[in-house]
Amino acid sequence: MDTKNLSVPPHPEARGSGNNRPHRRSSSNVSSVSGVVHDNTRHTTRFTVIGNHLAQHPELSLLAIGLAVHIQSLPAGASVDIKTLAKRFPEGAGRIAASLRELETHGYLRRCRERVPDGRMVTRTTSCNQPGRHAGSHADRATVLRTEPQPQPQPDPDPEPGPLADQDPTPEPSARPAHPTVAAPGPSEKRAPRKPLPAVPQPAYKGPGLLQAATELLAGLRRLDPDMLLSVCDTAHLAPGVAAWLERDVSPTAVRHALTRDLPPEGMRRPAAFLAHRLTAQLPPPAPYRAPVAPAPAVRSPLQTCDGCERAFRAPGPGRCRDCRVAVPMAA
Repeated sequence: MDTKNLSVPPHPEARGSGNNRPHRRSSSNVSSVSGVVHDNTRHTTRFTVIGNHLAQHPELSLLAIGLAVHIQSLPAGASVDIKTLAKRFPEGAGRIAASLRELETHGYLRRCRERVPDGRMVTRTTSCNQPGRHAGSHADRATVLRTEPQPQPQPDPDPEPGPLADQDPTPEPSARPAHPTVAAPGPSEKRAPRKPLPAVPQPAYKGPGLLQAATELLAGLRRLDPDMLLSVCDTAHLAPGVAAWLERDVSPTAVRHALTRDLPPEGMRRPAAFLAHRLTAQLPPPAPYRAPVAPAPAVRSPLQTCDGCERAFRAPGPGRCRDCRVAVPMAA
């Protein structure tokens, strides 16, 4: 007889057999069906391969995982800035920005500022389907996401990366690379410390009223653009720069317009640094000096003696005082 295969599950007894008693399900089988049951259908068109290291990430929030899946499903060149994502999903811009920072921290997203030929600064976003790999390898392909038809998809939902298999066609079982779900995902290098904010102009006189007006102006920028939400430290750093503008006879409306016009369409990573640059680069000159106009001296008429009551009064020429001029018509 052949060797018995212990991995084959036991088959239920036929109804026509002599034993008609109902089969009692073991406790192990009960626990196996108490969880989720998958009803899977193999996709042949319009699908994206997502690794379990992302779908089951132990540190990412549910919103961050869903946002990463959505970004990886987009075609190359699609817009993934905060404004576009906030219009697409019901979550607010603040939660979406926090989720993008989560993905950036764990290596699923890279954002860098680049200058385009027309002089504008844009944010270049790269989505990584397997962080920690080399930037030029096949496994770390920037999201040219697989929305095109796939004639023969892999049956394994979490296959091994292709380039590693090409290096050694017949690897030993012990020499196989670690599964993506085993290694903890994360960036290979530590993030650089945050750069300090650029210096801003300082007013000649830091009066409390002037700094209070500058602080209120900065706090109100969030109503014009959600990206202009500033922290307490950033507001305290930028307030003297706004006060320097107000000190130069610039109205608050003009300052607000200069800071918020022509904003980058893809959003800003550090709005405080952006505002500090504008406050310094576009600082207007001091208002021109205007000498105060001296008021014309008051003309005082000489004293005259009234012809009626002989009282002294001031008038350009001799005659009657005001009381006498009023009394004469009444007597008449």
